[in-house]
Amino acid sequence: MALVNDTKAPDFELANQFGEHVRLSDFLGKKPVTLVFFPLSFSSTCTSELCTLRDNLALFKQNGVELIGISVDSKATLRSFAEQEGYDFTLLADFWPHGAVSKEYGVFLEEKGYANRATFVIDTRGIIRASFITEPGQPRSLEDYRLALDTVLPARV
Repeated sequence: MALVNDTKAPDFELANQFGEHVRLSDFLGKKPVTLVFFPLSFSSTCTSELCTLRDNLALFKQNGVELIGISVDSKATLRSFAEQEGYDFTLLADFWPHGAVSKEYGVFLEEKGYANRATFVIDTRGIIRASFITEPGQPRSLEDYRLALDTVLPARV
């Protein structure tokens, strides 16, 4: 079962597409984080979804939100995927132990061997403020991201 809103996000450390280690706790007190779990690099739906995020990266950057994609792919696969598609955001390899972070967040699909399409928006205190999961094969909408980001951004006048 996926983690619910208003709970502490589990800390983790994973390698990014460049082999650098990234900890969720590195962002505490600094900026909100949007974690985007996706099944597999180079699959059509995942590519389309992440290209939408790439094309709308300003939605996150202009609001000071760190966008991080996570899949069970290796860091080498993620690097190739990011280079091919021009992704200018962090991709993390939940490769080994296989799907450990996805399991902590309750979104690992044991029968498939990868994570479901799940998004968690985490505030600067490490609390999950919004989350959404789509059915297998169904992409997440940009509007879902906009609504979720509203939970961690200051009210606009």
